[in-house]
Amino acid sequence: MGAADGAQGIRLWGGRFSGGPAEALARLSLSVHFDWRLAPYDLAASRVHARILADAGLLDADELGRMLAALDDLEAACASGQFRPTVEDEDVHTALERGLLERLGALGGKLRAGRSRNDQVATDLRLYLRDHVRGVAARLVELVDALVEQAARHVDTPAPGMTHLQHAQPVSFGHHLLAHVHPLIRDLARLRDWDARAAVCPLGAGALAGSSLPLDPQRVARELGFERAAPNSMDAVSDRDFVAEFLFAAALIGVHLSRLGEEIVLWTSQEFGWVELDDAFATGSSIMPQKKNADIAELARGKAGRLIGDLTSVLTMLKGLPLTYDRDMQEDKEPTFDAVDTLELVLPALTGLVSTMTVRVDRLVEAAPKGYTLATEVAEWLVRQGVPFREAHEITGSLVALCVARECGLDEVSDEDLAKISPHLTPDVRSVLDVRGALAARTAPGSTGPGPVAEQLAEVQSTVEQWREWAATRVVPR
Repeated sequence: MGAADGAQGIRLWGGRFSGGPAEALARLSLSVHFDWRLAPYDLAASRVHARILADAGLLDADELGRMLAALDDLEAACASGQFRPTVEDEDVHTALERGLLERLGALGGKLRAGRSRNDQVATDLRLYLRDHVRGVAARLVELVDALVEQAARHVDTPAPGMTHLQHAQPVSFGHHLLAHVHPLIRDLARLRDWDARAAVCPLGAGALAGSSLPLDPQRVARELGFERAAPNSMDAVSDRDFVAEFLFAAALIGVHLSRLGEEIVLWTSQEFGWVELDDAFATGSSIMPQKKNADIAELARGKAGRLIGDLTSVLTMLKGLPLTYDRDMQEDKEPTFDAVDTLELVLPALTGLVSTMTVRVDRLVEAAPKGYTLATEVAEWLVRQGVPFREAHEITGSLVALCVARECGLDEVSDEDLAKISPHLTPDVRSVLDVRGALAARTAPGSTGPGPVAEQLAEVQSTVEQWREWAATRVVPR
């Protein structure tokens, strides 16, 4: 062992130090308890780096063979739990070098040539995220599928559409469900756009200035599934845009899940009663036997705050850092891992809730016309009779005011009273005082009529297939 080794364990630095770090420093520096999950990606990069060293004449064929075999053995030991980091290991890189030295002796130390923990961790984290983003995308696709399946059942189901949480106009409940699908599809598009920008390989940048050894960063990038090598070694080790951008996408996904969760909470309340949850995806009360709570929807709503916090913590950490690498950047990983874990936890639960919930069509049909939601139909009927919309709006408002005062529906006003409000309100206006007729009248693309909703549904189903295929791709080589 060298000067950096001994009772304190293996360190990747220390040659110029006469003593080991203080316990307080060691404890503060420790990251292996959370960055250990990067081990498979560090090992994948190490295999490629070993082959590059051999091509540069820095490892002979026998050494390369032994090195690759040892890396394979170490990976298997990590996967089985036979090899684990210890309290003496500072980080994942230190732990894995210890494992390699245990298997190869001095030969294991040759792998460190031409690279630094700075470019290693930047590479490992990109590999980890590019891999796990596809897992998040797959879970998003599953939620889209669940919403689409429910929407397909309710293309023709009337429901009250709302603004300001007040009844506004009748809509198709399928249309309403698809309104939650489109943000998720945008989330999928954002993740794929993110991946294109994240497909830049930092390995080869070294600590910040590259290496004088005859390495091949472009080949390293190709073999690790990246599109290209980083064009600037200083930017390569200091760039965490890919982390911040992922966390923004994750936070926005959280916001979209929260909005869906909020509506489900409302829909399952006694006041709405639009949806009944399956027992497997609801909870009860420890004191009130009658309760059936939409805890998954509430937790989805609550987790949005956590995801927004992950983004905020990383942006705040990055905002004042000088080039290039600073130890502050150790704080990028826990928020990143937390965001991935949170989405992988919440999405399947919310998917199960949506796919198993029962929509109370009777309650929706009953609620659709309440709150004078057909008033706009009256105003637009008047417009078709040649009345300027400004006047039509005033006439219809007067009709609603009469109905509110008498506590009656629009269709319950007599012909005489219609005529008193305005001579334009002839009995023919009753032809539009029907919810299903109001829906059928919406024929423009993107509107809530059964025809446009069916077209929208088909387009969404076709679009989501490309995301399903992308989510199934894998970019990280063995």
